Amino acid sequence: MAQEQASTDPQPTAPAGQEDVGTTLDAVTVTGVRASLARAIDAKRDATTVQDSINALELGKFPDDNVADSLSHITGVSITRTAGGEGQKVSVRGLGPEYTLTTFNNRILATDGSGRDFAFDVLPADVINGADVIKGAESSLTEGAIGGLINLRSASPFDQKGQHGAVRIEGDRNLMSDLNGKKLSAAYSNTFADDTFGVLLGLVYGKRKDRTDIAGNDGGWTRNPDPNDESWLWGNAWGGAIDPNGNGELDPEEYGLIGPGQFRTGSILEEKKRTAYSAKLEWRPSDNFRLVVDGLKTKLDSPQVGYQQSFYPLFAPGRWSDMTIQNGIVTGFTMDNPDPEQRMNPELLNTTEHRVVDTDLYGVNAQWDFSDTLSFHGDLYRSTSKRYSGGQDTYVVLRMNQPNTTRIELSRDRVPNVYVNFDDGRELVTGLANGQFGNSDFNTHYMELRGDNIEDKITGGVLGGDLFVDKWGVNKIKFGVNMTDRKKRRDLVNNTLNGGADYYSGDNAINVGDLGGNVIDHSFTLPEFMNDINAYFPRSFLAFDVPNYLKQLAAYNGNLRADGTPYDFANAAPRWNPLESYRVSEKTIAPYIQFDLAGDKWDGNVGIRMVRTRTTSEAWDAKILSITENGAFNYTANYAEPTAISQKGEYTYWLPSGNFIWHFTDELQLRVGAAKTMARPPVDKLAPTNTTASVSWGEFSQIYGGNVDLKPYTAKQGDLSLEWYFTESSIFNVATFYKRIENQITTSWEPGQDIGVGPIVDADGNPTTEGPTLFNITRPINGDYAKVRGIEAGLQHFWDNGFGFRTQYTRNWSKSFVGGLERPLEGIAPATYSVGLMYEKNKWSIGANADHTDGFVTATNVLGEGYNEQADSITWLTAHVSYKINDMFTVSMEGQNLLDEAQTYSINGNPLLSQGYYRYGRSINLGLSIRF
Repeated sequence: MAQEQASTDPQPTAPAGQEDVGTTLDAVTVTGVRASLARAIDAKRDATTVQDSINALELGKFPDDNVADSLSHITGVSITRTAGGEGQKVSVRGLGPEYTLTTFNNRILATDGSGRDFAFDVLPADVINGADVIKGAESSLTEGAIGGLINLRSASPFDQKGQHGAVRIEGDRNLMSDLNGKKLSAAYSNTFADDTFGVLLGLVYGKRKDRTDIAGNDGGWTRNPDPNDESWLWGNAWGGAIDPNGNGELDPEEYGLIGPGQFRTGSILEEKKRTAYSAKLEWRPSDNFRLVVDGLKTKLDSPQVGYQQSFYPLFAPGRWSDMTIQNGIVTGFTMDNPDPEQRMNPELLNTTEHRVVDTDLYGVNAQWDFSDTLSFHGDLYRSTSKRYSGGQDTYVVLRMNQPNTTRIELSRDRVPNVYVNFDDGRELVTGLANGQFGNSDFNTHYMELRGDNIEDKITGGVLGGDLFVDKWGVNKIKFGVNMTDRKKRRDLVNNTLNGGADYYSGDNAINVGDLGGNVIDHSFTLPEFMNDINAYFPRSFLAFDVPNYLKQLAAYNGNLRADGTPYDFANAAPRWNPLESYRVSEKTIAPYIQFDLAGDKWDGNVGIRMVRTRTTSEAWDAKILSITENGAFNYTANYAEPTAISQKGEYTYWLPSGNFIWHFTDELQLRVGAAKTMARPPVDKLAPTNTTASVSWGEFSQIYGGNVDLKPYTAKQGDLSLEWYFTESSIFNVATFYKRIENQITTSWEPGQDIGVGPIVDADGNPTTEGPTLFNITRPINGDYAKVRGIEAGLQHFWDNGFGFRTQYTRNWSKSFVGGLERPLEGIAPATYSVGLMYEKNKWSIGANADHTDGFVTATNVLGEGYNEQADSITWLTAHVSYKINDMFTVSMEGQNLLDEAQTYSINGNPLLSQGYYRYGRSINLGLSIRF
């Protein structure tokens, strides 16, 4: 069970690889929310830099089912969510996940994503005993964070000597989807041999089904060129400039006119299985030596299937009529062109994602007190993350082939109104609801088979020591060196580079009824599907079995294509795509020295850390030889053979830091900190990858992934914090912080570039355009600089009658500069706040938390200068109640997202320019805990 452990030298956050031992006093068992918050307050008070913490309620039980959800209650922390509403990525003080470093027992965690930001959904909360969010900086702490360093902690068998255990059984139900889940977690600890040897074991098995209702704008918005806007001289209206008056000219009133490109609605169904095994063996043969061997192994198996309706109304001459325009946005239009390629062809979109992540962390740690004044510590670990999904994910589209008249109207409610009336008398919405459509109403269309194989392997170690001086104001000197060797590789496997995704489209499309095998077998509806959206659009789905579809396509081999050649499914099979694959190796050595200082009413530290990193990256490039137009919005790029690109880079940074605490009284203290910090670029942005995949649908863009010469983010930062611990377990704190960030990574926009591609040709090789084909190029670059300043305030208090509350508020002001121009700093929420109410007395524990995140910019200049994509504000409400039957049994009930909030995205907050919608629904969890 969780409890406090006193020490002669309290230090909540030890340097990487080091865990302070001190002299263990008799353990005092404390459990529950109030005790957890009390330990967090003690950790904050005793920390040597700005820090907030959260602790387990008892052995094997974290405050929330997800570590990220628990962290969201901490001042200045906000999270983003994945399918089912589960917390996944963490931001600190508004700075996004790329500015944050996550460690487990001070060891860097490998990730299954393309960057460094850790996905918390791979790690069950039950294996964590505590988490520290370190917002300041010390030379003895692992470098790599500007927003904050998040250190997750596991329990020790010596936290409470003797034999202890806990088993927890849970069941949950989502009230929107009517889907259920279950989880079993267990923990056991014991000490032996006169308390010189201890063992702690943990096990977690969970299985749940999630549903996320979604709406998106996959094809983006079309915006006409604007000669008055230097950032948008070329526009992105590849089908031709939107032309309301039909004169074939770009008139001044049409400059920068915006209209829909592609949008979709649907739902993602996920069956998530999660297992975790943890173990810690600890040997303390004497008071001056300790050896710890520990390991963690988790597996996340979360396949997803998405059923969606997709609409592609991209403008082309003669395609739109009867347009309505409001404030520079086309809000309505009719599509009634009899040409099959010009009319609206509603699409059935089925996606699958094969996400199986194996995460391992193993290490050995030792501490030896060589003498009364000198101690040494060492740590060696290996962290790995693997995900193999290459070629196993699908993005498959069937296209309706029936003549119709369509009216599209933007609704200001996240999804446009869609009215499709077919010439045979059927109507899309009611026809889907009544099962009036089948295989023969669809043709084969786009079929992308994709996925990537990612391996991330980190080998790390630290060797250091503490020299106790206790003279001249110096308490002790910490010194040491950290070493890490990180190797990350990504192999993309898909069928877009070879044109396989379009093999069954255009003139070579096949009527699905001719395939046989009942590819579309029935229609269905989902409970409460988007019932908070008032627009008119399809709310019924057709069951589309992708594996069966692929099987029927393979069986169709030998039939002749429109060009007279026989169909061969092998030509659509996924292959290794070198253009978006990479290998990155990063070796770092970081020696440090730190002086811990103390006086009568003050203490602090000063130090410096030197970081030297050498990086080698490898990727591949292939020149586009020609582009063939197969039909409207259907192109194939012909590439030269890929050639390898290898780059090397290195950098050295000196990172000084200083922290000072003045104790006015035992309850009131002022904390001041200043440091230079750094955050490395995401791993994928160190590799010179590029993609021109958008050519296939007629958007001529070249997107570069990165290059090895990108510099790390660096920041000069300062903190000032006043903390008043006015009663036991109570605190009022107010802080201000400032960061000047250099080299923040942003994207450049280079429109209308000649990359050496000639005119577009038809199937016979005849040019259909004049001159070179121009591309819009984006690439990651180091911006000039950014400024972030903000304030934090928090208040927590408990009364003797059992009632208590906690509240926190963080406000940021930030801006960045690129090429001398000011723009928003991506990923920074301008304000977050959290309010919690609780009651805990005798056998009852009751509480509720509301966590709010303001809207923030997620991508800049998506439609030109000043047109930014943003995540809209969201408030997440949770509540819990538990009853302790006796010392052994406790029952509980928890509720998540009780406001039934959806996460939405838009351009500049304009509801007409919706970018995305994700609704997760409310969920209820019932649990039974057994302790012994």
